[in-house]
Amino acid sequence: MSNNNLLNETHNPALTSWVESANIENSDFPIQNLPFASFKLKGSNEDFRVGVAIGDQVIDLKAVFALDIFDGDVQAALEQCCNTQLNAFMSMGKHFWSALRQALSKALTTGSELQAKLVSCLIAQADVVYALPCQIGDYTDFYTSIHHATSVGKKFRPDNPLLPNYKWVPIGYHGRSSSIEVSGSNFKRPKGQTKAPTATEPSFGPCKRLDYELEVGVFIGNGNDLGESISIDNAEDHVFGICLFNDWSARDIQGWEYQPLGPFLSKSFASTISPWIVTSEALAPYKAQWTRDEADPQPLPYLESQHNRDFGSLDLNLQVLIETETMRNAKQAAVQLSQSNFKDSYWTVAQMVAHHTVNGCNLRPGDMFGSGTQSGPNPEEAGSMLELSNAGAEPIQLPNGETRTFLEDGDCVIMKGWCKKEGAARIGFGEVSATVLAAD
Repeated sequence: MSNNNLLNETHNPALTSWVESANIENSDFPIQNLPFASFKLKGSNEDFRVGVAIGDQVIDLKAVFALDIFDGDVQAALEQCCNTQLNAFMSMGKHFWSALRQALSKALTTGSELQAKLVSCLIAQADVVYALPCQIGDYTDFYTSIHHATSVGKKFRPDNPLLPNYKWVPIGYHGRSSSIEVSGSNFKRPKGQTKAPTATEPSFGPCKRLDYELEVGVFIGNGNDLGESISIDNAEDHVFGICLFNDWSARDIQGWEYQPLGPFLSKSFASTISPWIVTSEALAPYKAQWTRDEADPQPLPYLESQHNRDFGSLDLNLQVLIETETMRNAKQAAVQLSQSNFKDSYWTVAQMVAHHTVNGCNLRPGDMFGSGTQSGPNPEEAGSMLELSNAGAEPIQLPNGETRTFLEDGDCVIMKGWCKKEGAARIGFGEVSATVLAAD
């Protein structure tokens, strides 16, 4: 199968929109993107509702449904988008997702006869606030970057950094979905038990080694029945789309609690996602070859397919920036801490889905996977401060003279993502940001 089989007219890089802001170079939301979110007007008492981004606007799908200008599968899909969140639409499956995407693409294309009707459904993104795009019933955090796993392993287990199961099993743990919030949701520094290496017993207080984790969030669309697994050949059909994900971590709490059962209070105090879910279909031009080093164990049959080899990887640039309180007060722009790419992931999204369900575990619409911290092979591609500061031993120098080993109160972390290459439209993810507030 060639990549051409994954593409259709919605991916045509020559398409332009009558929404002029969608045609600006390096826009995150050109007509080839069309991601989904839950939004409402700032300061209003109205219900949240589903919208699609086009340029600097949101097209209100509840308003589009009310126009009654579509029929069949498209109108059925729009009806499910009249809910406050996306779960009902996500449960409809790939056929309906694609039908709505194609209809919106045609309707928003330059010269569309529907322009006069649809212009009334547009709202400026500057005038809206967002909710979580869907109800996240369950959240599983994976550990798919071998570069991150090895780097962190060296700090916790210098003699045995990468445990032997890592190259055989997509490692994950069950996270806390209730503390996932949308971008802009600031949070208080967590408190908990920590134990210094020289201390004889633990102490209680605010976390001193607060960190971010640069991750990708993966949203399940239609799920599977309990006891039925999803094969790797069908796995991508169950993935609605992806977002940016910051899985905040209290490293000192984590170091004391994580053995033998893994993360608990060190992760469940806050996680933050970008508001827009970029659909799997929109990302088709950026699906890339996935390979496994010949010297490593090759995946077991349930984690192996030719399609996964050909298109399992995703060429997605990921960036982390920091804006300290001092920078903000001086009106200085945020500065980059690192940049990496999701294509360096050791395990693919399809492998995560196949592995998660191979024991009969049932996934449901709106369930979310975290990819795990996405670090690249080079030091400047580290997806956490734990790695960038060598566990606090080598402070990070900021351009304004400040230094950081871990996050301080008032620090705002901003993550951005985009796909870009010759012969395809640039697809952006918007951003995810939140500011650390002082503990009570």
